[in-house]
Amino acid sequence: MPMGVYGAGHQGRLFGGPVKNGGKGKESMVGKIVTIPGDGIGPEIVREACKVLDKVGSAFGHSFQYTEILMGGCSIDAYGVPLTDEALEAARQSDAVLLGAVGGDVGNSRWYDVAPDLRPEAGLLAIRKGLNLFANIRPAYLYQELADACPLKKEIIGGGFDLVIMRELTGGLYFGERHTKMVDGVMQATDTLTYNENEIRRIAVKAFEIAGKRRGQVVSVDKANVLDSSRLWRKVVEEVAKGYPEVKLAHMLVDNCAMQLVMDPGQFDVVLTENMFGDILSDEASMITGSIGMLPSASLNEAKFGMYEPSHGSAPDIAGKDVANPIATILSAAMMLRYSFDLDKEADAVEAAVQQVLSEGYRTKDIMSVGGKEIGTAQMGSFIAGRIKGPSA
Repeated sequence: MPMGVYGAGHQGRLFGGPVKNGGKGKESMVGKIVTIPGDGIGPEIVREACKVLDKVGSAFGHSFQYTEILMGGCSIDAYGVPLTDEALEAARQSDAVLLGAVGGDVGNSRWYDVAPDLRPEAGLLAIRKGLNLFANIRPAYLYQELADACPLKKEIIGGGFDLVIMRELTGGLYFGERHTKMVDGVMQATDTLTYNENEIRRIAVKAFEIAGKRRGQVVSVDKANVLDSSRLWRKVVEEVAKGYPEVKLAHMLVDNCAMQLVMDPGQFDVVLTENMFGDILSDEASMITGSIGMLPSASLNEAKFGMYEPSHGSAPDIAGKDVANPIATILSAAMMLRYSFDLDKEADAVEAAVQQVLSEGYRTKDIMSVGGKEIGTAQMGSFIAGRIKGPSA
């Protein structure tokens, strides 16, 4: 089983606080979930995640109520904007958000022949900001059943790896001031990277809390040899570290971290970094697991509310072909059960079902290897749902 953000023997809540249902599946609950199928393969993978959630509900005596909203290209088609105020408010009124993927082919899409704030991904940035989802958690775990799909040599991956990338999500270059204008007869584009100490401190605290429940190591990634924002980042992280003497802190420049991820991924426990660096490094980490279709993510605010989504994109080239891998979205739903609903046993059951299906040799096309049994998106979702075991099983 993957150790997740906790590490072995640390199943349970991420940031503490009271547990409404004890995390044991003993009491029934009703969860209000906003689903955002989005674009490309999004509707297919969200459908399978909901199938699994419904099986969890029946097995453990819970009920999940879904409200679907539009975001991304489909929202542009319907309303002319990537995210409406009404959709954002519906998300605010829910207990958690389950997202598929947004966007399309940048080189061949009507959605991109517009201003940047009207493109599909602008909806994603807006909902993160609107829900104050500043902490993005992306686990990267190598299932032994998929070791052959890992692009790294066996002597590099050794016994596997289990790391978490903690990415700051609502600041930095993606949210700074930007403009494009003519300067002395030449077009000039400017993007501004800004962080304040409070933004850095709150994400650092989350990283150290997680590391304290795992293997007790934080690698803070920056570009402090060049950027003022990184020098402030490093200063604040070091201040936060003083409050967690049981956690070992190391610093690493982002270019070195990119190399180290493919040279020795097993050295990492919790990787803490800013928005753009985290965007790039988390995608790199996902690919060394064998497929980006395997990795979930959670984006959390300071309470229990979160938005849960796979780490991959909308893959429009395979949309509607029943070949997309729904496992990342299903595991994202498991993270939702754990972090937003305090249903740890139920999350364990989903993760165990994924492990069982993989152990039985079933594979979607992206993780297919010699001797595997290839199945489609819908069948993978059904197989995982069928292996959910309730508390009396």
